[in-house]
Amino acid sequence: MMIDENLARLRAHRNNIGRYRRLLKTNLTELERDFIERRLSEEGTALNLIVRHTFPLVVTFPDMRAPEWLGPVGRGSTSPDPT
Repeated sequence: MMIDENLARLRAHRNNIGRYRRLLKTNLTELERDFIERRLSEEGTALNLIVRHTFPLVVTFPDMRAPEWLGPVGRGSTSPDPT
């Protein structure tokens, strides 16, 4: 099944990312560090591609302005002005 294969790939990439992050915490030569950072980037890109392919999600929002009765959003209280 396609989902099962993609989930297995996701796990593999996640495990590789964890392994590379652990390796970066060790004493490495500049060449080794560059290689691992490059591989970490490649694994992250591959993981993101599989996630987007496996779980496509398109969210569109209508006009996101707050209704007038709500008042200014994010500026303290959202209760109506008592005056």
